[in-house]
Amino acid sequence: MRLGVLDVGSNTVHLLVVDAHQGARPLPAHSHKAELRLAELLDGDGAIGSEGVDRLIAVVKEALEAAEDKGVEEVLPFATSAVREAANADGVLARVAEETGVRLRVLSGEDEARLTFLAARRWCGWSSGRLLLLDIGGGSLEIAYGLDEEPDAAVSLPLGAGRLTAGWLPGDPPDASDIRSLRRHVRTEIARVVGDFSRHSTPDQVVATSKTFKQLARIAGAARSAEGPYVERRLTREALEEWVPRLAAMPAAARAELPGVSEGRAPQLLAGALVAEAAMDLFKVDVLEICPWALREGVILRRLDHLPT
Repeated sequence: MRLGVLDVGSNTVHLLVVDAHQGARPLPAHSHKAELRLAELLDGDGAIGSEGVDRLIAVVKEALEAAEDKGVEEVLPFATSAVREAANADGVLARVAEETGVRLRVLSGEDEARLTFLAARRWCGWSSGRLLLLDIGGGSLEIAYGLDEEPDAAVSLPLGAGRLTAGWLPGDPPDASDIRSLRRHVRTEIARVVGDFSRHSTPDQVVATSKTFKQLARIAGAARSAEGPYVERRLTREALEEWVPRLAAMPAAARAELPGVSEGRAPQLLAGALVAEAAMDLFKVDVLEICPWALREGVILRRLDHLPT
């Protein structure tokens, strides 16, 4: 069947169309995305303003038209931290449903971590053993660990690259004192949950998903995305520690000229790098592998798992 997964994230609204059936890997057929940056559209009360809701509705309508054009049989719509944590989330969801017919399923942070872990486990296979997953989104950081398809530990922290950039790094390039404050904040938040994972065995493999990790690996020398998903891509803590001060000294325009870094994501890259560096340090990870599957694939795989046989 041809499925579409509509991901209303903190940075983008992304429709991924795949051809899929039980027992086979989903084959990407089409991708439609729009940068919305909901995490940056919250007002002083933490609500998504009317302009932001209007833009969201327009983008969802565009995605539905694209799904229809591509012959999608079923659309799986969901929203993550930006909508989940908005003060007016219920009103936003009601307006989207009324004006588009789409009822967004709001995933909890733990749901995000568990579904992303499922995707990473299916991609890496059972031979990867005990798996530790890191995922940096626009609004949150997900961490999960386990031996099976359901993780033994899964948490979500409000440490997304977009959220932190908007709240902590107003300068371009940011002020050194702001960077130090953000670094302390990130490390304090991650350190609070390290104990939830350290009681388990040391992971056999550490993987990372998300655009942030892919861009950090790319600037550190990993292969281009054009070389395909099966090329091994790694990020070492040593390389990341070398890049953090370089990114801190660059304005966003200079970061956008780095290999693999888009203009829209460039302002967030430093905050994302600080989160990645802190996570790798506090979890004692020297090297991690980039996994091309993430939350959207996890949603698709879970849906396929529940098809009647």
